[in-house]
Amino acid sequence: MKVVVIGAGLGGLALAQRLLDAGIDVRVYERDSAIEARFQGYRIGFGAEGLKALYGAVQPRLYPLLEAVSGLVENTGRVVDSQLNVLGEKERDDDEGRMYDRNVLRHLLIAGLEEHLRYDMKLDRYEELPDGRVRAHFADGTTDDADVLVGADGAGSTVRRQLLPHIGIHDLPVYGAIGRTPIDGFEHLIPGWSTMVSARNVQLMLGKMKFQRPPVQAAAELAPDVTLPDTPSYIRWVLLLPGTPETLDLQPVLDLMADWHPDLKALIAHADVNNSGVSPIKEGDPIEPWPTRAVTLLGDSAHPAPPGGLGANLAVIDAELLADKLIAVRDGHEDKLGALAGYERQSCENGRIGRESAAQVFKDFAKLRAEA
Repeated sequence: MKVVVIGAGLGGLALAQRLLDAGIDVRVYERDSAIEARFQGYRIGFGAEGLKALYGAVQPRLYPLLEAVSGLVENTGRVVDSQLNVLGEKERDDDEGRMYDRNVLRHLLIAGLEEHLRYDMKLDRYEELPDGRVRAHFADGTTDDADVLVGADGAGSTVRRQLLPHIGIHDLPVYGAIGRTPIDGFEHLIPGWSTMVSARNVQLMLGKMKFQRPPVQAAAELAPDVTLPDTPSYIRWVLLLPGTPETLDLQPVLDLMADWHPDLKALIAHADVNNSGVSPIKEGDPIEPWPTRAVTLLGDSAHPAPPGGLGANLAVIDAELLADKLIAVRDGHEDKLGALAGYERQSCENGRIGRESAAQVFKDFAKLRAEA
């Protein structure tokens, strides 16, 4: 069996690691020219189920490194007003979670895949062949045939646009400013696992990405063959604002915070300007199981959701489910289309859960706006 994966995000890499470990021929194609070709995201949280799936995608020898570069989820979350007066507190429901920086985690998941991963490969289209296989056509004119092609290429998935052209991606009636600020001098703003600042028409969500050990140092001592980025601990912040952005810089955000506590204004003013900005927030149409073929979807390509939609968790959980199905096909325990259909039903159910989670985030946002 041969599997072609389009997209080297967390889900695609997790799937490739599982398939490679099972002895299945897998190739991953990534449209970016290199792993550091563009900014790769911020702090992401994993609950118990997502964390279990993540560990299953990592070589056991790297477990100590995976633990070392995580951030702990501890103590009580709180809601404060714009002057840092405490309005309420909330215990975390899942005490088994971990935080990871997406870029650091992606580097770790690439370890061992180098010969199976190609960059600068933009998919143009796929072709279903008469023998039940699939041919991927790339922009440089090359092709690759596989028994199964997996679209793990994100919310704007090229694979999904061909497979399910009726699924649209839409702007929500809110937009977000997101960024990160070095943690030094600001850690007091988040004494627990999160801080929500609630003010009229503006909600600011703060979260720590405090590595247990600096990633470069941890890799050098625990797995010298693994290269991790030199990312310092930071505070990730997200502001949700109604309407649509008129500009992509942060000055309007600072203007809205003119009468806020000086420490909150300083947090945004000292942000890493290369990795902070303003953008619309998008959501995909709900996806129901589709007529199964030798092309399938994984992660955000299968269930595009806005922030709060459990994207990273669901991507690695999808990878676990799909890998198990493909291994069963390889071993003769299931037929290919039946196995993929079973996976797709569960993936769509995961997408429903993600949409409900995201909807709750925005429901809470509306409630906080009304109460502010």
